[in-house]
Amino acid sequence: MIRRMKRSVGLAAVAMTLSGAVAFPQPVRAPANANRPALEQQFRERVAKLAQQRIGLSDAQMTQLDQSNARFAPQLNRIAMQERQTRQALRMEMTSPSPNQERVNALIDQSLQLQQQRITIVQQEQKDLARFMSPVQRARYIALQQQFRRRAQELARQDPAQRGMVPQGIRPGLKKIR
Repeated sequence: MIRRMKRSVGLAAVAMTLSGAVAFPQPVRAPANANRPALEQQFRERVAKLAQQRIGLSDAQMTQLDQSNARFAPQLNRIAMQERQTRQALRMEMTSPSPNQERVNALIDQSLQLQQQRITIVQQEQKDLARFMSPVQRARYIALQQQFRRRAQELARQDPAQRGMVPQGIRPGLKKIR
């Protein structure tokens, strides 16, 4: 059980690092986050070590992976944010009493364009990774990313109290909006 929990936590940590974005908010442990940068650096180092072990990368490959992530993660994060906003706008339009046909059509087109952009970026990223990773390493990296995304989604769906995001004794008073 503890081993499984450690694995889940480790997978979520790598996912956040590999995606280049924080998948869910972090709890505030102290009023002043004076040592936050140092803690974040330690976290990144631990996640990198875990990824290196799971994928089987050398130190040189890890350096190249960091550079690749620095290039592609911001683009992928931007696309993900735009896709999320487009889905929200479409959901709002579709739940209105009389959805605007032209607006719905434009949002569907925008969603498809964003998906095409994401695919293009992922293809470019895979081409870049192929320069220094074997096909097996790339496959492991893809699987690791998928595991992390799945785990981050699971955590995002949980009640904040279940994730340990709410200080003990305090219960959130807001309901989830779906």
